[in-house]
Amino acid sequence: MEEKQRHFVLVHGSCHGAWCWYKVVTLLKSAGHKVTALDLAASGVHPKQVQELRSISDYFEPLMKFMMSLPAEERVILVGHSFGGLTVSIAMERFPEKIYTGVFTAATMPGPDFTYTTAREEYARRIDTYMDTQYTYDDGPNNPPASLLFGPNFMSAKLYQLSPPEDLILGMMLIRPNRLYSNAAIQIEAELTKERHGSVPRIYVVCGQDNIVKEDLQRWMIQENPPDEVKLISDSDHMVMFSKPQELCSYLKEIANKFLNIFPESVVE
Repeated sequence: MEEKQRHFVLVHGSCHGAWCWYKVVTLLKSAGHKVTALDLAASGVHPKQVQELRSISDYFEPLMKFMMSLPAEERVILVGHSFGGLTVSIAMERFPEKIYTGVFTAATMPGPDFTYTTAREEYARRIDTYMDTQYTYDDGPNNPPASLLFGPNFMSAKLYQLSPPEDLILGMMLIRPNRLYSNAAIQIEAELTKERHGSVPRIYVVCGQDNIVKEDLQRWMIQENPPDEVKLISDSDHMVMFSKPQELCSYLKEIANKFLNIFPESVVE
């Protein structure tokens, strides 16, 4: 029997864009699924520049517009990587009826009882260095930085250390600066409720060799905000879509089949 189609929506992390999912998009489409990889604002080929983003809502607006554009009867599987997990969480709060599940891959995963601020402060406590990452300042170096751009040494050692070298080079060529916002400013947009966000199943994919969101930090988030299911790719770096695309897609196809059984096409409204 031919596998029925599910619609995956892929959300990238900081400094990256829809381009980083090219291997995953290819594998999912070859398995018969529909896939949308989005550029968030001022990312990938999105026309806005980082200086134009005045709030975190400007940054994730492309995903919110996309979710609003979906037909009333259509549901998607949302997949967020790294900082993209925050964007997925906010979409789950705003559009729970349009989402089968949220999949968090080495991602920030706030919840109704586990705030983004709590997660971010713990991450800041554990991170040792951003190495050659570059910062820009709107109001001078005595104020908090306005944006960052990952440095090549940081990318090589912390993000892509197990990924093919050609994907590291691709990343170095295509990354764009990422706007920085205060934890308080983000938390205003990231108020999540049990009634809405909490009604959507969550799955966390742990990347075992992640050098930036290390496994113990991923496990800590899972402990503080338990998802419905946990998967492990033990030999993946942070950029799982480059280092272990087959393994990630195997999990995603498994998830698609699971929700096909839970929500067969004949009963989806």
